Amino acid sequence: MLWRSVGAARPPGPGGGDVRIGPFFRRPRPAPVSSPENNAMTAAERRAGASLAAIFALRMLGLFLILPVFAVHAREIPGGDDATLVGLAIGAYGLTQACLQIAFGAASDRYGRRPVILFGLLLFAAGSVVAALAADIHTIIAGRVLQGAGAISAAVTAWAADLTREQHRTRIMAMIGASIGLVFAFSMVAAPLLYAAIGMAGIFWLTALLALGAMALAMRVPAPRTSPAPRGMGGTIGGILRRGALMRLNFGVFALHVIQTMMWVALPAALVARGGLPLAAHWQVYLPAVLLSFVVMVPAVIAAERGGYLRPVFSGAVALLALVQLGLYAWADSAWSIGLWLTLFFIAFNILEAIQPSWISRIVPPGIKGTALGVYNTLQSAGLFFGGFAGGWLAQHFGGAGIGACCGALALVWLALAATMAPPPPRMEPARPRT
Repeated sequence: MLWRSVGAARPPGPGGGDVRIGPFFRRPRPAPVSSPENNAMTAAERRAGASLAAIFALRMLGLFLILPVFAVHAREIPGGDDATLVGLAIGAYGLTQACLQIAFGAASDRYGRRPVILFGLLLFAAGSVVAALAADIHTIIAGRVLQGAGAISAAVTAWAADLTREQHRTRIMAMIGASIGLVFAFSMVAAPLLYAAIGMAGIFWLTALLALGAMALAMRVPAPRTSPAPRGMGGTIGGILRRGALMRLNFGVFALHVIQTMMWVALPAALVARGGLPLAAHWQVYLPAVLLSFVVMVPAVIAAERGGYLRPVFSGAVALLALVQLGLYAWADSAWSIGLWLTLFFIAFNILEAIQPSWISRIVPPGIKGTALGVYNTLQSAGLFFGGFAGGWLAQHFGGAGIGACCGALALVWLALAATMAPPPPRMEPARPRT
């Protein structure tokens, strides 16, 4: 009702085979025994994961804080009565992110993760200052373009992959994905209160301070040892685009963020019309949905990384996305029912946000991680921009039912692609000493 209203064989592991014990006799080679000491996360891995998740969270909080209030604020500034310009001010960030993710990811492979991330955060802070000082919608658009030019997502995820062993990489990506969900929920609560207290300019100044805080955190994260992209390994962008497994994951992140952004074109109005909640009370639905989703996401991610269920968990999360679209169309007549389907959406969203970048980091050579994740994050940003644009167009011409149908069809296409994906081959990595 909501949408109506508005095969390859597994390669041999390090175990197996035979050991020669004489000129004629062999005995089976024992499989390596993993110990809790080797499988536990080291203190260094935990600190690196927490720091990188915090860098992501501080930057994303600066972006999310404007979403609940900017459209209302824009009516008070010159040019803000033009809905196209308001939409451009919101979406310009995603557009410039999409244009520069690959360049920043490749630069982090060549020059190192920290310098590239610091430069990107400095650009983001500068864009926030421009927007804070803006007197009209056009200057705010310029500030948002400059914010988006700090496209550090690929470099941060590549840094996380550099500093963690493979068996813990999905958990670190889950920490980053969880931080994004938490700051999104927090922004829904805090933005109206901050706007009333410090205004839109104050929020932009706050985002600049958050970027500087993220820079201070980046200075404390250990610098990884990165290797140049190997020759003959498909390290060019063209080589990455020709890898079928990578492009299925890239399509997946594009579809995920198109669906996410399209849904939020219709959800606020549906919560008002069907749920009877004013805009200021929407956090009462968002916050419990995000928090409950983490309770389910954590065991699912553990099952994927430790139990060998990576592909079933991945495909199940994509199928859940399609089911959510059906539920929002047919069984969403109250705030409680909308909250239920939103909880299921966040479960799927957080699982996929954790698994996909980890999967990519496991199937590409170390020297091109940044470039591969740059392509991935480019399509993520393109999905955010396209989802907002297409969602608005669908809502105007076909209503919420058109959004639901498009999201459902996109999820089903993704499910068909995911069903035939081979899981990444297992790799053994040496244990790192505890620090």
